[in-house]
Amino acid sequence: MSFSADIISEQIQEAAASWLARRDRGLAAAEQDAYLEWLYRSPLHGRAIVQLERTWSALNKLEQWRPAHSAIPNPDLLQPRRSPSRFYWLAPALTAAAALGLAFYLWLPARTGSAAPRRAAIVHPGPERLALDDGSLVDLNTGAQVAVHFTPTERRVQLVRGEAHFTVAHNAARPFFVDTGKVSVRAVGTAFSVALATAEVSVLVTEGKVQVIDPAGALPGEPAPPVNASPTYLTAGQRAVVSLTEAAAPAVQDVTPAEVERALAWQGLRLEFVEMPLGDVAAEFNRYNRQQLTVNDARTAAIVVGGNLRADNVEGFVRLLESGFNVRAFRHGNSIILRQAP
Repeated sequence: MSFSADIISEQIQEAAASWLARRDRGLAAAEQDAYLEWLYRSPLHGRAIVQLERTWSALNKLEQWRPAHSAIPNPDLLQPRRSPSRFYWLAPALTAAAALGLAFYLWLPARTGSAAPRRAAIVHPGPERLALDDGSLVDLNTGAQVAVHFTPTERRVQLVRGEAHFTVAHNAARPFFVDTGKVSVRAVGTAFSVALATAEVSVLVTEGKVQVIDPAGALPGEPAPPVNASPTYLTAGQRAVVSLTEAAAPAVQDVTPAEVERALAWQGLRLEFVEMPLGDVAAEFNRYNRQQLTVNDARTAAIVVGGNLRADNVEGFVRLLESGFNVRAFRHGNSIILRQAP
């Protein structure tokens, strides 16, 4: 199945190029939501993204040629690779994959004589995790850095750069603070993430309740406000964005479970499947989850799939199979039975 460029307007292609450029440099929380809404608006939007990604991937091969190697580029650099099996991108599945933060694809069964699908997943370790002296846990996104300053009366962690998720051990006598320079976040026993960017700080609460110290009146270069300055209270399922360039109160918004899932997609162990039968993929998921996937028939078990996603994202994986790959899921307690529809 191929996508014809003549059915995608120039306006959509320009919008797709703009989203890809912004996605490569990193999407802010609001931009990510807008991007997903744009993808859902029309299947043509997902098709335009796929076309551009394929084109850019092909052009990136030119990096393999340098004038020092030859005066004429190798004509085979942009030659498409032949595959022993046909491979389909499905527009609904693409949109679902984008919404779930997954890279996912589906092959038809390989032709006779081709290499057999691999039987083992590639396991990618989760982010760096720090276990603090008080029993709290800090998960560090790529490039993040923290400094810990504990005293007998309080616990402070400075987020020097990047994004981190904090699971705080309860101790009402020693409050827990996360400082970013201008913004302070206080928790007693809860779980939340803090992301420090150039112009803003984002706080997302996943469990419990936190206080975000109101930075109003403290501009860059001024000392941080005292801990009793007008705090903003956040509960689980809320996010606050604090500007580092303007004296304004934090902007608070409610977030859906799906939005929380996307925002924290960087956490946790990841599994990568390369041309693996669905039956073996299910077995890999079952190693890491209480919720078990069951594939009872050979036809469904033989579907060859590939992808890269969190080991605990069973429901996301199942939704993707249901929405784009003609697989039905039947739930019984902690078991999910997968069966390819006729």
